[in-house]
Amino acid sequence: MSVRLSVAQGEFELNRLPKRPRELLRAWDAADEYLLDTLTEQPRLPDGARVLIVNDSFGALAVALSAFRPYAISDSFLSQQATRLNLAANGLPEHSVSLLNSLEMPEGVFDWVLIKVPKTLALLEDQLIRLHPHLTASTQVIVAGMIKTLPSSVWKLLERLVGPTTTSLAKKKARLIFASPDAGLIIPPSPYPVCYQLENTEYLINNHANVFSRDSLDIGTRFFLQYLPARQDACDIIDLGCGNGLVGLIAAERCPAATVHFVDESFMAVASAKDNFQRAFGEQREATFRVGDGLMEVESESADLILCNPPFHQQNTVGDQIAVSLFKQSRRVLRKGGELWVIGNRHLDYHSYLDRLFGAYSVIAANSKFVIVKAVLAG
Repeated sequence: MSVRLSVAQGEFELNRLPKRPRELLRAWDAADEYLLDTLTEQPRLPDGARVLIVNDSFGALAVALSAFRPYAISDSFLSQQATRLNLAANGLPEHSVSLLNSLEMPEGVFDWVLIKVPKTLALLEDQLIRLHPHLTASTQVIVAGMIKTLPSSVWKLLERLVGPTTTSLAKKKARLIFASPDAGLIIPPSPYPVCYQLENTEYLINNHANVFSRDSLDIGTRFFLQYLPARQDACDIIDLGCGNGLVGLIAAERCPAATVHFVDESFMAVASAKDNFQRAFGEQREATFRVGDGLMEVESESADLILCNPPFHQQNTVGDQIAVSLFKQSRRVLRKGGELWVIGNRHLDYHSYLDRLFGAYSVIAANSKFVIVKAVLAG
């Protein structure tokens, strides 16, 4: 698979994260190419013009437009890390792009706002509301995506929260939407984070816009919570791929002497998990919260129990590479005799990976949709 992107701005070496030995996917898509080529047809930006990039997958837009010193907002740690690595691979200084997470917004207004459509439209809604104070009547807002990721609801959001839209022709199954900011629009406050009471508890759960199943408890987590272990020792528990932190929260309840560590690559997920845990326990319980690439920065042999509901989507791509990477990292981080508990859809082959990595596994519970599997690191 080629790792070189050739567009009007130049030719660039780009790689995805996490890296795989035989990568079959590119670090950009046809929507990135279409957007970059189209920008050369726009009126030339004056010196000092301000450019904002939102939801850049692996830094293709930021690298190609680094001469403009853009700001780049993403909810993904992996996206930010890939941008840093791809800047370096092309001999570009890291400070040529200002990286911000999805809960941050730079000051001032922008001349160009370039948005890749995220998988979660709630995230797009939240971002458009946050962006409103940073737009002027002359701001050029361009939204790019593959046609399959551009339902009519994207147009409706743009017209409700930005202004009138026009649409490009399709090219390589990609399309661009041009939105003209309307200063007369009345922009509502963001409906995010949303809050609900966790069933059969008194816990109030806050979820930011990009959190999975933000409006209610999903059926997989509900099943997992029923079987979480209880223990009395002062152990270290990791909620890996924590999302809103419900698994770690209930684990803390069942393991009163444990220290729980929440890890996710989504900034909004970790912010939600921290909010939910602190609301539930206040200052009474110790916990840590980390945004990162799984357990890459976690010390070896530092955990007694890892609880994991692996994602099988990375942006708009489906695959098991994230799960396999998390399983390998877990083996390194577990102490001898430590346990990895995994829940997944029945059709996913997680037990085979665990068998190869740990030498054995056991099924804790299963129903028609999900299976919970445990692997123990031999002493």
